[in-house]
Amino acid sequence: MYIHLGGERVIRSSELVAIFDVTIEKASKLSKQFAAHSQKIKNVEWIGEEEAKSIVVTKGKVYYSPISSTTLKKRSRSGMRVEEA
Repeated sequence: MYIHLGGERVIRSSELVAIFDVTIEKASKLSKQFAAHSQKIKNVEWIGEEEAKSIVVTKGKVYYSPISSTTLKKRSRSGMRVEEA
Protein backbone atom coordinates (compact mmCIF):
# COMPACT_ATOMS: atom_id res chain seq x y z
CA MET A 1 0.00 0.00 0.00
CA TYR A 2 1.03 3.60 -0.55
CA ILE A 3 0.54 6.99 1.12
CA HIS A 4 0.35 10.21 -0.87
CA LEU A 5 2.32 12.92 0.98
CA GLY A 6 1.47 15.82 -1.32
CA GLY A 7 2.75 17.08 -4.64
CA GLU A 8 3.95 14.09 -6.59
CA ARG A 9 5.45 12.26 -3.58
CA VAL A 10 4.12 8.83 -2.66
CA ILE A 11 5.75 6.44 -0.20
CA ARG A 12 5.23 2.78 0.60
CA SER A 13 3.32 2.41 3.86
CA SER A 14 5.87 -0.21 4.94
CA GLU A 15 8.54 2.54 4.97
CA LEU A 16 6.55 4.76 7.35
CA VAL A 17 7.97 5.24 10.84
CA ALA A 18 6.00 8.23 12.19
CA ILE A 19 3.83 11.21 11.28
CA PHE A 20 4.02 14.39 13.37
CA ASP A 21 2.43 17.80 13.30
CA VAL A 22 5.10 20.31 12.29
CA THR A 23 4.63 22.18 15.59
CA ILE A 24 6.42 19.33 17.39
CA GLU A 25 9.65 20.68 15.94
CA LYS A 26 9.33 23.70 18.24
CA ALA A 27 7.87 21.80 21.18
CA SER A 28 10.86 19.89 22.46
CA LYS A 29 14.63 19.98 22.47
CA LEU A 30 14.86 16.40 21.21
CA SER A 31 12.67 17.05 18.17
CA LYS A 32 14.71 20.17 17.34
CA GLN A 33 17.89 18.10 17.49
CA PHE A 34 16.38 15.40 15.29
CA ALA A 35 15.29 17.94 12.66
CA ALA A 36 18.66 19.70 12.71
CA HIS A 37 20.55 16.41 12.38
CA SER A 38 18.34 15.27 9.49
CA GLN A 39 18.94 18.54 7.66
CA LYS A 40 22.67 18.39 8.37
CA ILE A 41 23.03 14.98 6.75
CA LYS A 42 20.76 16.09 3.88
CA ASN A 43 18.14 13.49 4.66
CA VAL A 44 15.19 15.90 4.33
CA GLU A 45 12.81 16.58 1.48
CA TRP A 46 10.39 19.51 1.37
CA ILE A 47 7.30 18.67 -0.65
CA GLY A 48 5.80 21.47 -2.72
CA GLU A 49 6.02 25.20 -2.21
CA GLU A 50 3.37 25.50 0.49
CA GLU A 51 4.16 25.79 4.18
CA ALA A 52 4.76 22.41 5.80
CA LYS A 53 2.01 21.16 8.11
CA SER A 54 3.47 17.79 8.99
CA ILE A 55 6.70 15.85 9.29
CA VAL A 56 6.76 12.31 7.94
CA VAL A 57 9.59 10.08 9.10
CA THR A 58 10.39 7.04 6.99
CA LYS A 59 13.14 4.46 7.19
CA GLY A 60 15.21 6.40 4.68
CA LYS A 61 14.16 10.05 4.74
CA VAL A 62 12.29 12.83 6.54
CA TYR A 63 9.59 14.63 4.54
CA TYR A 64 8.00 18.01 5.29
CA SER A 65 4.50 17.76 3.84
CA PRO A 66 1.92 20.47 3.12
CA ILE A 67 -0.81 18.00 4.15
CA SER A 68 -1.96 17.94 7.77
CA SER A 69 -0.78 15.15 10.03
CA THR A 70 -4.41 14.19 10.72
CA THR A 71 -5.10 13.64 7.02
CA LEU A 72 -1.87 11.70 6.53
CA LYS A 73 -2.65 9.47 9.52
CA LYS A 74 -6.08 8.69 8.05
CA ARG A 75 -4.45 7.85 4.72
CA SER A 76 -1.94 5.58 6.43
CA ARG A 77 -4.73 3.65 8.16
CA SER A 78 -6.92 3.23 5.10
CA GLY A 79 -4.08 2.74 2.64
CA MET A 80 -4.05 3.93 -0.92
CA ARG A 81 -3.97 1.23 -3.53
CA VAL A 82 -2.16 2.04 -6.72
CA GLU A 83 -3.01 -0.22 -9.61
CA GLU A 84 -0.18 -1.29 -11.82
CA ALA A 85 -0.53 -0.58 -15.53
